[in-house]
Amino acid sequence: MQQLINKIAGIAAIAVLAACNGAKQMPAADVVRPVVVTEKVVFDTDDPAIWINPADPAASLIVGTDKETNGGIYAFDLNGRIVRKVVGLQRPNNIDIAYGFLLAGKPVDIAVVTERETNKLRFFSLPDLAPLDNNIGIDVFAGEKQRDPMGVAFYTRPSDKAIFVIAGRKTGPAEGYLWQYQLVDDKGKVALKKVREFGRYSGLKEIESIAVDNELGYVYYSDERYGVHKYIADPAANNNNELGVFGTTGFKSDHEGISIYKTGPATGYILVSNQQSNSFMIYPREGSKTNPHQHDLVAEVPVLANESDGSEVTSIPLNDKFPKGVFVAMSNGRVFHYYDWRDIAKRAGLE
Repeated sequence: MQQLINKIAGIAAIAVLAACNGAKQMPAADVVRPVVVTEKVVFDTDDPAIWINPADPAASLIVGTDKETNGGIYAFDLNGRIVRKVVGLQRPNNIDIAYGFLLAGKPVDIAVVTERETNKLRFFSLPDLAPLDNNIGIDVFAGEKQRDPMGVAFYTRPSDKAIFVIAGRKTGPAEGYLWQYQLVDDKGKVALKKVREFGRYSGLKEIESIAVDNELGYVYYSDERYGVHKYIADPAANNNNELGVFGTTGFKSDHEGISIYKTGPATGYILVSNQQSNSFMIYPREGSKTNPHQHDLVAEVPVLANESDGSEVTSIPLNDKFPKGVFVAMSNGRVFHYYDWRDIAKRAGLE
């Protein structure tokens, strides 16, 4: 009996020591596990985007950043294998994708990446990742003392298919934190025309993740340790008023990656990374029954991804592994996780 007591005491002591040393706890049994974990990048994964192959959804790509000096962007297939990459970028942070931008009269799918150490946005064609900016990038936040671009998202206006890019930075003013630019064709290369400054900032930490709902015309961004802000995405609306803030409670620390799962023209879910809890908070895309800008928590879903920064999701069926779409999340360990949406929905109790 004494040996058993000593053994239990020893185990308890080891557990206490591990906790004091910051050792990671084992995941809970009900945590949602990925179907695929990608091959590792060199430095530190940060943000993914999903390119849907229109001819063959099973040949779609996950494109993600490797965030460090001389880092890069990597294209993975749906099995998590690296199939293409661009390296030598100076701390690429966030990434997003837009479809059908007209360059020299031809529609081109585009990836945009923030290059933090050069204060530029970089543009690449998809699926080949060829540069569309003379391979030097385009300056943003010109004339500002605080630049360091981090977050980025495309907005495609449904009425005329004009494409805009919204960029955030490491730090900035209490008002006008985000800048929005319209993409223009400059002799077959991407150029930018600034159209507005907007967006409040709490000053608590930083703003990184930005997501746009093209169909409903809203932009969301994570104000870390404060909440998720919501604005109108179309600069032609001449409305820079904040529509709402949600996710102000229930987060352990940082608000991170935002992604939007669409179940219909105006319905679905907004997923926000509760980074230090290794979980995602899920809110209704359509808002409440009485207020489209009131997004109350639906569920919190624990995932195996560790301290996830960026995420992306699609409801488009891709293959047998992802018949209801895929949810992609960055995880520590230099990888991205691919989750079967059905597993997320089941754990969240969604219809």
